[in-house]
Amino acid sequence: MELDLTSIHKLAAEQGIDAETLDAALSEALRLAYLKTPHAAKHARVELDERAGTFTVWAADETPGTPTEEDPHPAPIIGEEYDDTPKDFGRLAASTARQVLTQLFRRAEDERVFGSFVDQRGKLITGIVQQDVKDPANVHIAVGDVEALLPRREQVPGERYRHGERLRVYVVTVGRGVRGPEVVVSRSHPDLVRRLFEREVPELTSGAVSIMAIAREAGARTKIAVKANTDGVNPKGALIGPGGARVRAVMENLGPEKIDIVDYSEDPAKFVAAALSPAVATGVQVISEKNKTAIAFIHDDQLSLAIGKEGQNARLAAKLTGWKIGIESAEAHARKVAAEKAD
Repeated sequence: MELDLTSIHKLAAEQGIDAETLDAALSEALRLAYLKTPHAAKHARVELDERAGTFTVWAADETPGTPTEEDPHPAPIIGEEYDDTPKDFGRLAASTARQVLTQLFRRAEDERVFGSFVDQRGKLITGIVQQDVKDPANVHIAVGDVEALLPRREQVPGERYRHGERLRVYVVTVGRGVRGPEVVVSRSHPDLVRRLFEREVPELTSGAVSIMAIAREAGARTKIAVKANTDGVNPKGALIGPGGARVRAVMENLGPEKIDIVDYSEDPAKFVAAALSPAVATGVQVISEKNKTAIAFIHDDQLSLAIGKEGQNARLAAKLTGWKIGIESAEAHARKVAAEKAD
C-alpha cells in the first residue's frame, strides 16, 4: 500500500523528530487501524519501506493448541505470516499518518516548551495577564507561547490583575500535565522579593551581601535579614540604595507592601532585637536555645510598634528568626528587677 513516507519523514525531521521514533509510532498506529477493519487477523505487524513509499501489513492466524495431560491449557499456535494489507486502506492510512504526525509534533513542542521552562524554576519572569472567563479563580499569564497559571493560593490579597497588564511573577513549579507543560507562578512567594532585590542590587549578585532570611505577609509587609560577606560593605545600605532608589524600585513591583531590612546576626539575642525593627529593644533574654524562645524588652512607648497592627510585626519577627518571641515592657521589667534586689 502506497504512503508518502519520504515527505512524512521530512516533515518530522523539521520538527526534530527522529526517524526511528516516527516509524515506531506510525507502524503501531497503522497496526491498530488495521485491527479495526473487518475480518482483521488477531496478530499483525506493519512493515514500512521508505524507499518504495509503501507499507505492508503482515498478519498471522492462530489455531488452538491441543490439550495434553501435561498441558491442559496450551497456548495457541501462531501460523506463518502473510500479506493482509487491505486494498481500500489508503484513505485510512493517510488519515492515521496525519494523526500520528500531529501527536508527535504536539509532543515535540511540549518537550521544547518544557525544556525552555524547566530552567526557569525559582526565577523571576515577566508575562502578560490574560483573563479566562472559564477559570475566574485563577489568573493566566502569557509568557511567549506559554500560558502560566497564577492560582488563587499564589495571589496577593487585594491585588488586582488587569487583562493586558505586564506582571513580574516567580516560577514555583514546572511540570508535565495532561495537556502539556504546566507552569505555576506566584506573586506571594517570599522569594519573589529576593529575586526583585537581586535585579536591583549588584552586591547580591556579586556575593558581597547575602539575604539570610525572608518573612513575608504578601500585600502587607516583608522583613528581610541581610549580612555582609565583604569588609566595608553596609548590607542594609546596599539594599536600600542611594536615596532609597533600590528599595523603591522593588516596592514599585509590590504595590503598597512595606519592606523592613534588618541586620542578620549569629547571636540570637541580637538577631531577635533587630528583627523587631522599627521598634528598639533595650535587651533580649534568651530563655531556651533548645526550644528557641526569647523575651524582648521594649520601652512602653514602643510596645505597640514592636507588636504591630494585629500582631503583624512580632509575628514576622518570629518567622524571620525562627524563634518564639515574648514582648515585655522594659520599664515593668526594670521595676521587677529592682524589687527583687531590694528583697
